This record gives sequence, C-alpha cells and structure tokens, in this order.
Amino acid sequence: MTAPTINGTRYPQPVDALLPAARNLDLPAGQTVPSRNRLMREFRIGAPKADDLLARLKAEHAQRTRTEQIRASMIARGALLPLDNAPADVTEPAAVAWDYAEPIGPHAAPAPVAPEHTPPADSTPATPVEITPAEPDGQVTVVGHPDTPTPPKPARPAVVWPVTLLALPAFVAIWSGWVGLGGLTGFGVVHPLPGIADGFSINTAITLPIGVETYGAYALYVWLSGRVPDAARRFAKWSALGSLAVGALGQVAYHLLVAAGIESAPWWITTAVACLPVAVLGMGAALAHLVRTHD
Repeated sequence: MTAPTINGTRYPQPVDALLPAARNLDLPAGQTVPSRNRLMREFRIGAPKADDLLARLKAEHAQRTRTEQIRASMIARGALLPLDNAPADVTEPAAVAWDYAEPIGPHAAPAPVAPEHTPPADSTPATPVEITPAEPDGQVTVVGHPDTPTPPKPARPAVVWPVTLLALPAFVAIWSGWVGLGGLTGFGVVHPLPGIADGFSINTAITLPIGVETYGAYALYVWLSGRVPDAARRFAKWSALGSLAVGALGQVAYHLLVAAGIESAPWWITTAVACLPVAVLGMGAALAHLVRTHD
C-alpha cells in the first residue's frame, strides 16, 4: 500500500508535517476532530502516530473553544465589539483591561482528553480510481544501470560426435593389444560349461580389454561428473588414473614382446596380467558401493 503524497513526497513523515493536512480534512456535521481510524486510513500511519496526531488536534480544538468562550464573554460585557458590528477602521485591541480581579499565575492546564471510542471502520471497499495508462511514446529502449553486470548468454554445449571418431581406432588398437598380451600370458580358448555345453567355448583374453578399459572409462566419468559424494570422487579419480596407466603399460608390454619375437611373456608380466580381472572386480564393487553412499 502506497502512502499519500503530502508536502510533495510519499515517504513517511513526522506528526508535525502531517498536522496541517489533518486540520484541512473534511469532517461530518457535528464532528470536531477526525477519528483515529480515519487518520490512519488517510495518511497510512500506524496507531501510535495516529494517537499523537489526534491528541494535538484535540488540544488545538480545546484551545480554540476556550478562546471563543472568552471572546463571547467580553462581547456580552461590552468590552469587545462583535466582528460583524465593528467599524472598518477599528481593530481589535491588543490587550483588554479586566473589570474584575484575575488570578495571578498561569492558566490551569486543560483536563486530559480521553481517547474517544470510534466505531470500526467501514469494511466496504472504496471504489478504485481507474487510471488510464499513458500511451507509449515510440519505441521503448530498456537501459540498464551502468553498475549492473549484464548476465552472460548461455553457452552452447560442445558437440561430442568427434569423440566417436577418436574412439574407434583407439578401441581397435587397445582390443588387439590386450587380446595379444593375453595370449602371451596364458589366456586363451576355454570351455566354461564342460558336460553341459561342450561345444561352447570362449577366449578369455577378451576379459582384459573389457575389464580394464571399461572400468577406467567409467571411473573417469564418475570422477568428472561431480554428482557423487567426495569419497567416491576421490576413489574414482585415483582408480581411473591407475587403470589408464595399467592399460598403457599393457600396450607397451605387448608391443615390446612382439617386437622382440618373444612368444611367452616373463613370469612377472604373466603374474601382473593374471591379477587384473580380480583387481577390476574389487575396484568396480568398491566404486559402486561408494557411489550409493551419501555424506
């Protein structure tokens, strides 16, 4: 709710500034001062300020009534002419001598005026004043504050389809390297279901590229996503870097062995390669547990 414009401003004003406007309010017949509710409604002020303003108006009215009573008494005694019968060139004397003894001392203070009981304000809402909006003058240009930073435009996400072209040759090289290293370290064709499906066989060398490289890519995604707890991000970070390093070392070992014409890898390379499936299983289970654990 907006305060009315008084003295050229809409900001809340003190009682001294509101007093002249309160004197000029139109009052119903028989009412000498406005009610507190009307003062609150007219000037959009609170109850304490309205009580102070009402007390001042009542004091002024009491002083004005007392002055009029003294003037009427003096006119009745002939000490003062009525304003209607006074000659044009006669002015009211500044001081009139009293024909009886006056008490010495200041006038008695007026009796305190008790706040009058005012009926509740009319709940009927006032008819709103229809305000016709001004016609727009030409094209309106929005001008921002010079100190207000302009919000940046949303950046378009980078395309990801070139990653497919990069991944295809890398996938071929990594797959062949791990499968070849698996053949040099004892990985080969096995029959996993003897007596059940004797004709079913699988080359266990494919477990190396599937396990090591797939885990490295997934751990890298978990680390960079930023949507997992801190413990999972730390584990994914170091395990992803370790997985990628092991993958690189596996490719180096395979190509060195092939270039040297070695058909069987040394025991320490065979031992390390044989432990990779077990290590990938453990790291994958740990990462899955940490991803589902919230701080």
